[in-house]
Amino acid sequence: MTVKLTPYITLEGRTREAIQFYEQAIGAEVLSILTYGQMPDMPSTFTDELKSLVAHAKLKVGEAELMFSDAPGGSPIENGKRVTICITTNDVEQSRRIFEALQQEGQVNMPFKEEPFSPGFGDVTDKFGVTFQVYTELE
Repeated sequence: MTVKLTPYITLEGRTREAIQFYEQAIGAEVLSILTYGQMPDMPSTFTDELKSLVAHAKLKVGEAELMFSDAPGGSPIENGKRVTICITTNDVEQSRRIFEALQQEGQVNMPFKEEPFSPGFGDVTDKFGVTFQVYTELE
C-alpha cells in the first residue's frame, strides 16, 4: 500500500491556461485531462462553455505531480479551497478509512464514492479548516 500527498489547484476557468504555463515554465507533462462534458450525470443546465472546463487534470513535474480543476461555472472559490492537499493511495478501503478519519468534526464537501477518474474519491475539510481530496489510483 502506498500513500502520497499532491497539491490540488482549483482555478476559476483558467486551468487550461495554467497547464500551458506550467508546461513551458517548469517542464510539466500532462498525464490526463477530463472535462465536465466528459463526466457522467452532468447537469443538463451546463452550457457548452461550462462543459469545456477542466473537471480533473494531472501533470507530472519531475518526480512530483500537480492536480488541477476549474470551479464549475467560474464561481468564486471559497477561502481555503484554491489549493488543497490530495492524499492518494492505491487501495480503496485505505482511502475510505483516511476520508472517514478526516471528516471527524469536519465537513464533507463531496462524499467518498467512485468517480470516472478514481474508484474511490472524496473531498473533506477537517476540523482545522484544511481541505483534503482523498483519491484512489489503482496501479
